[in-house]
Amino acid sequence: MLILADDLGRLSYAVEGDGPPVVLVHAGVADHRMWDAIVPGLAERHTVVRYDLRGFGASEPPTGPFDEADDLRRLLDRLGHERVRLVGASWGGRVALNFALAHPDRVCSLALLAPPWPGYDWSADMVAYDEAETAALASGDMEAAVRVNLDMWLRGPAREWEDVAPGLADGLRGPMRTSLVNQGVVEEHSRSTAPGDLAAVSVPVLVGTGRLDVADFQDIGRRYAAEIPGASLVEFPTAAHLIALDAPAELLSVLVPFLDL
Repeated sequence: MLILADDLGRLSYAVEGDGPPVVLVHAGVADHRMWDAIVPGLAERHTVVRYDLRGFGASEPPTGPFDEADDLRRLLDRLGHERVRLVGASWGGRVALNFALAHPDRVCSLALLAPPWPGYDWSADMVAYDEAETAALASGDMEAAVRVNLDMWLRGPAREWEDVAPGLADGLRGPMRTSLVNQGVVEEHSRSTAPGDLAAVSVPVLVGTGRLDVADFQDIGRRYAAEIPGASLVEFPTAAHLIALDAPAELLSVLVPFLDL
C-alpha cells in the first residue's frame, strides 16, 4: 500500500493497471479489499485506484475534522488525475456522489452501489439493527457488534448463512472490526459535505442494488435512479448489500461497458 500523509494522519491507497483512471470507494463496513475480485478485470483497461477511508483498513483514524470528498480530491491531486470514473459502495457511494456534486468537472461517470440516502425514514428492521449494534458497542462486546453487522450487510434479510459464499464472512470480519473500533472518532470528526442537487449531476450514472438487500436500500436505489437525470438502475439478483463481494462477475460485466462510455 502507498501512503498519502497529511496533518490528520495517513491515507493508504493502491494503484493497479493502466488506462483511463477509475477510483473505487469502499463501503463503511469494509476496506479497499472488498474490490479484490473485480480489480483484475478492471485493470486490463483502466488505472484502478483503491484507498482506505480514514479509520478504515490501513488508514489511520482522523485526529481532527475532515471531509471525505476533500480527502478524495487530495488523493487525485497527488496522483495527477484531473478527471476520473468513480465507483462507490454503500457509504463509499455517498462519498463518490458528494465528490461529484462538489467537483463536477473532475468526474467522467459515477456508479453508485447501494448508497444511503441522507435523512431516510428507516424501516423497523434497520432501526432494530442500529439498536443491536449500539447495545453491543456500549457493552464492549465487539464480537457481538461484528456479528450484528455481518448479519445485516453480508448475509442480509433474505437468505441463510449457508447461502453465502464460503470465506466471505472471514474476509470481511477484520475490516469490519476495524471500522467499528474507529467508528466513534470517525463520526466525531467527519464533516461530510451537505447533499447537493441531484438534478445537477450531468455525467452518466449507474445505480446498483442487490435484490437480497434490506428493502430500504432497494427503495433508495430506485429513488436515486429516478432523481438523477438519465441514471440507469441495475438489480443484482444474487447480491445483498455488498454487491462486489456477492456478485463480482455480474458486477464486472455491468461496469466494464459502463466505464467505457
